[in-house]
Order: sequence, then C-alpha cells, then structure tokens
Amino acid sequence: MKLISLFQKVDIAEKIKEAPDSGYQIGVVIGSFIPFLVLGGLALWMYLRAKKRDKNGN
Repeated sequence: MKLISLFQKVDIAEKIKEAPDSGYQIGVVIGSFIPFLVLGGLALWMYLRAKKRDKNGN
C-alpha cells in the first residue's frame, strides 16, 4: 500500500484551492518542499562523505 501511495499524482494547486484556511495552504506548501530538502540533504551528505574518503586516500 505504501508503494502505491508513492506513485500517486498529487495536484497541489487543487489542494490549495479547496483549502479551508490559510494555515492549511502553508502546510501544503511546506509539505511539498520536504521531499526535496530530504533528497538535497542526502546528496550533500553523500558528497561530503565521498570527498572525505577521497581526501584520506581510502
């Protein structure tokens, strides 16, 4: 079930249009950016780890 939810298409513009108040809109916007931040953090961590490994000669 979790795998299926990863592939579902989410229409953010429609969610914001149907939002009950502005707090919900802010939550939708923040929630849409979280996956990008996590992936960016993971990429940075991998880059720094590889750079450290290369510097040590391992």
